[in-house]
Parts: sequence; C-alpha cells; structure tokens
Amino acid sequence: AIGIAEQLVDYFTKGVAKGAVNIPSVAPELLPRLQPFLTLAEKLGALQTQLVQGGIERVTVEYSGEVTTLSIAPLTIAVLKGLLTPIMEHPVNYVNAPIVAKERGIEVKEIKTTDAGDFTSLIRVRVEAGKVSHQVAGTLYHKKDARVTEIEQFKVEVVPEGHMLLIHNVDRPGVIGMVGKVLGDHGINILRMQCALEKRGGDALLIIGSDTEFPSTVLDQIRSSSNILSVKVANLL
Repeated sequence: AIGIAEQLVDYFTKGVAKGAVNIPSVAPELLPRLQPFLTLAEKLGALQTQLVQGGIERVTVEYSGEVTTLSIAPLTIAVLKGLLTPIMEHPVNYVNAPIVAKERGIEVKEIKTTDAGDFTSLIRVRVEAGKVSHQVAGTLYHKKDARVTEIEQFKVEVVPEGHMLLIHNVDRPGVIGMVGKVLGDHGINILRMQCALEKRGGDALLIIGSDTEFPSTVLDQIRSSSNILSVKVANLL
C-alpha cells in the first residue's frame, strides 16, 4: 500500500505514473497548479473532521472559481484523506481514502460553481454528522499558500498548520484576556491569534495557533468560564 501511495504522490506532484494504478487523469502541465490545492483540500478535510461530533454521514465538496478548470477528482480524494486520517487506526492514503469512505457508508458529492466570491478560487467542505451540518472553506493566497476562510458561520483568515485552539464564545469583555492568562500560566506560546465576530455582542470565534499541544487541563479551565460556548482543538501537522 505504501508503494502504491508513493506512486500516486509521484503522479500528482511529478507527473510520473509508475505501474498500473487506478488514478484520476491529470494533464502533466496542470500538476504544478494542482499541488497547492491538494494541500489545501487535505487540510480542510483534517480540520473539518476534528471539529464535528458524531460519525460523518455525508461529505459535499464545492469547488468555485478557477479551481474548477483543474481535475477535481484528486482534490476530493485529498479531502477524504484529510477527513479520515485523524479518526482511523490504520493509515489512510490517496489510494484507499475513497474505499475507506465507502466502507464507512459516507456519501460523497462534488459541486462546481463559477462564483468564488472575493476569491479567485474557493473550496468549501460541508459534512453532515449526527444530522447536523458543518462547513469549512479555504483558498490559496498567491496561488500557493493555503488559508482557511470560513469556519461554520464565521469569516476567518487562518493558516492551517500546527496546533489550533478554537473557542466559540459570547462576545464579552475579558474573554481574550482570560484565555491569554490561562495559556500563559501553562507556558503555552501563542504563535497566531484571531477573533471573528458573527455580530457585535453576539457569538465570536477565537482561534489560537501554537507550536505546542493544548493539555486537557487548559481546555477544562477555559471551558469553566460562563462566556465559553465550546472549546475544540485541531492538530494540522
């Protein structure tokens, strides 16, 4: 399986297909454009699966803008690989990801649209888990740098890497200070921080990136505040 996965990666990244492997057809001249989108798609899948509760029943991947001119089949496989890797005991790769999804009864759907809003390209991943719908979306900056642009109803601008702490809270004074103090007391370095508002005085999403993991004691301490609605962690290594 490792050998087959390496063949597929070689094909996607170098345009080299070694041996007989059932892989989506990609024109070699498009491979340099496709590679950054593969990274983005896998990161979106990995982020999404770590934010939902319950088994994933359906996955809809919506491609908008210039990305629709590329072969989207390998991108959907990358999303599935990202979704499944954090929850499976055995390795998931570009070859077995669609098979694993089918075995788990996950329905997969692809949609293409021309309108990417403020972006030249956008990939949106919607999942249904426990009859609840969740979504994340992302794009490429400078045609190569992956960014998450939506998490649920919040508009964000997040680098999808490292250890991420996502705090859904009520927009009240003191929340950011409280979180910063808790992290500081436990020696956790903050690399990035962003706060997204649904509306003033409503719900907010505080996203913190770190180069170290967030211990359960830290998460429990943050959850104990009356202004905190949920605390989740996503590891995008």
